[in-house]
Amino acid sequence: MADGNIVGSIDLAEIALSLFFLFFLALVFWLRREDRREGYPLEDAVTGHVGQYGGPLSTAAPKTFKLPFGKGTVSYPRSRREGREPVEIAARRRENFAGAPYFPTGNPLADGVGPASYAQRQDYPDMTAHGTTRIVPMSSDADFGVAHFLLNIDPRGLDVIGADKKVAGKVRDLWVDRSEHIVRYLEVDIGEKTVLAPMAMAVVKRGYVEIDAINAADYAGVPALASATEITRLEEERVIGYFGGGYLYAKECRQEPLI
Repeated sequence: MADGNIVGSIDLAEIALSLFFLFFLALVFWLRREDRREGYPLEDAVTGHVGQYGGPLSTAAPKTFKLPFGKGTVSYPRSRREGREPVEIAARRRENFAGAPYFPTGNPLADGVGPASYAQRQDYPDMTAHGTTRIVPMSSDADFGVAHFLLNIDPRGLDVIGADKKVAGKVRDLWVDRSEHIVRYLEVDIGEKTVLAPMAMAVVKRGYVEIDAINAADYAGVPALASATEITRLEEERVIGYFGGGYLYAKECRQEPLI
């Protein structure tokens, strides 16, 4: 072994290179199996036919995950239909080919189409690391308040102005994120009910709050909450999707090209 060879012309460098190649090849197969835990089997965009997972070399073995805070377990991969309610979207394809755009046929703000789309998250509130509800009204948590210094403005009691420059309602409360210590939603009283509006889309000015995502009349259709003191993950998706869709669908001029 004075020349570094182990057997004939095979040396340590060649063995190390071969082992690395075999390891890398096995890693590629393992990764391709693992990335099929969610989103598979694929569905044909035109016919809706559900395909196969891909065979034993590219399909991960089922793995069970424990959900936090006693929410049970979930196993992946699983059938596309298993444990899920079918979602009907009020939209149609303009042309019958893969990748053709969909156009809403109902209320585009609430039907989950395009920018108003949302994910089917779990229908229970997000939690903090301590197991308490993460997003709550400020009025229910004495540890939070609005700082009064410099140019800070407390939006509670101010009018909410929509994209059409009309008054939609008044801010009655602020919903805070206990983990991030920020305001997530404005609770807006529109008369017959109260709804939540994303704080990230609001501009607080002296005398009013402006949210140019939707028109004042659209606030009546904002998805309602099951509880007055908490918001579930699914409800968050629907509320944000409703306001997000307004940036395209609230006004007809927003749906036209700029040029």
